[in-house]
Amino acid sequence: MGDGTRIQAFAHVLPGAKIGRDCNIGDHTFIASDVVIGDRVTIHCGVQLWDGVTLEDDVLIGPNATFTNDRFPRSNQRPERLLPTLVKRGASIGANATILPGITIEEQVMVGAGAVVTRNVPRNAVVAGNPARIISYAGASRPAAPSLSAALAETGPEETRVEGVILRRLPVAPDLRGTLSFGEVSQHIPFEIKRYFLVFDVSSEQVRGEHAHRTLHQFLICVHGRCCVVADDGAHGQEFVLDSPNIGLYIPPMIWAVQYKYSRDGVLLAFTSDLYDPGDYIRDYAEFLALKNAKQDGPRMNTDEHG
Repeated sequence: MGDGTRIQAFAHVLPGAKIGRDCNIGDHTFIASDVVIGDRVTIHCGVQLWDGVTLEDDVLIGPNATFTNDRFPRSNQRPERLLPTLVKRGASIGANATILPGITIEEQVMVGAGAVVTRNVPRNAVVAGNPARIISYAGASRPAAPSLSAALAETGPEETRVEGVILRRLPVAPDLRGTLSFGEVSQHIPFEIKRYFLVFDVSSEQVRGEHAHRTLHQFLICVHGRCCVVADDGAHGQEFVLDSPNIGLYIPPMIWAVQYKYSRDGVLLAFTSDLYDPGDYIRDYAEFLALKNAKQDGPRMNTDEHG
């Protein structure tokens, strides 16, 4: 147990458990022997942490939250292998939430009170319900919904809080035969199109994207139904609702992007600046942040050299 950690009354900590510095362990908690707890972790009253649970630094566990490690429990039958559960740095688990075994909850996640988490939760997601579903993303601002007339009107490119990301309302030409919307390369889409792909038939609880590109530019249009896109430059995040064929979202390289909240009939059309290259993807957020920071720092002069 690390320095500064406080364990309250009636808590039960088995030999072998590892607890970091400056933690606060509440009344009537149970911590099994194969549990690892980082620094500055808060565990409220009535929580059970069974073998295989790891809590990284700065995690908060609300009252009576329950962790499990056996997917098919039977009385007096111990499974051959207990499934590990990992809660990463800065995540918060609400009161009375239940975390099923073998799950990873990524950094800065917020799990709502009473949620039943049945699958991995991506970074910054806010989940709630049974089974838990993503309802928003922490730290991502949301623009006000435009009026109907504004939604149908073409405007110039709208700058956003996210570096380089542009929201654009494309031209619309309605008449008695129907409505037409279009976009032109260089005028509306700021790169030469080399490829397109479509995303559809997405179950509403599924999350797409969750990556950045090193050099690829993208322009996204939800041509049917609705979906939401969260863009993140490492310092600022913003959520965009794509719910009309005349709304386009430009995402430059080195922007982390996530798509979620697809309607059942949602169809997302993506134009890209180059052909598919798996080496262009950055799928780990920590790697993305490291690359962003390295790019911003850039080469520096060695001040110890004299010429």
